[in-house]
Amino acid sequence: MGLLRKKAGQTETLPMPRHIAIIMDGNGRWAQKRGLPRTAGHAAGAETFRRIATHCKNIGVQYLTVYAFSTENWKRPPEEVSAIMGLLEKYLHEAIDTMEKDGINLRFLGDTSVLSPQLRALIARTDAISETIDGFRVNVCCNYGGRDEILRAAKALAAEGKTDFTEEEFGRRLYTAGIPDPDLVIRPSGEVRISNFLLWQSAYAEYYFTDVLWPDFHERELDKAIAAYRTRSRRYGGLGK
Repeated sequence: MGLLRKKAGQTETLPMPRHIAIIMDGNGRWAQKRGLPRTAGHAAGAETFRRIATHCKNIGVQYLTVYAFSTENWKRPPEEVSAIMGLLEKYLHEAIDTMEKDGINLRFLGDTSVLSPQLRALIARTDAISETIDGFRVNVCCNYGGRDEILRAAKALAAEGKTDFTEEEFGRRLYTAGIPDPDLVIRPSGEVRISNFLLWQSAYAEYYFTDVLWPDFHERELDKAIAAYRTRSRRYGGLGK
C-alpha cells in the first residue's frame, strides 16, 4: 500500500488507518438484481465480511468495526430479521472455533439484551475467549444505534450524579470505550449518509463512499478506499501543516 505524497519537497509515506469502520450495506439490492431473495444477499454479505476482516488483519489494520444490525432494522420483515440472526449465530459458532488460532479479538457493540438466549450465550463465550487474545480486534455492531449509544452514556453519567464531565469521561461510557476512534468510515452501496453509525466516534473520521454493493466489496475495493484515505490531509479543525 505504498501510496506516496509530496510534502515540503520530500516524499512521505502516509500511515495505514489504525481503525476502519464499515456500514455493510447493499445486501438486499444485490440479491434483488439477481432475482434472489434478500436473505441470499445477507448470506453473500456475511462471506464478504469474513474476507474483509481477514484482509484487514493481514495488511496491518488494528481495529475493524462493522455495522451488522441497527436498532431500526427490527422494522424489516420477520423472515429477513430471522435470517440475519441465523447468519450471526452461524458466524459465532465458527468464530469460537477459530478465534484463538487466528488471533482475532471479537466484540459485540450494542444492546444485546434483546437478542435470543442462544445468541447471548455465544456472545458471552466470544467475550471470554477475547479476554485471552491481544491482537486484531473486530467489533460487530448489533442492535446498535449512535443516538441510542449517546443517550445511554448520558443516562449513565446522570445516574452517577455527574453534571460536569469531560469528553474523555463521556467516551468511557460508550460501547467503544478503550479503543481509538475510527480513522476511516466506508459506506458501500451508493448511499451517502451515515445512518446513525458511530455518531460520536466518527466526528473527525474520513469518509469513503462507493457504489459497489457490499457482497461485491472485495479486497481490492478495500485497498482502493485505503489508498484514497492516504491521500487526504487530516486537520482535526486546524489548518494543517
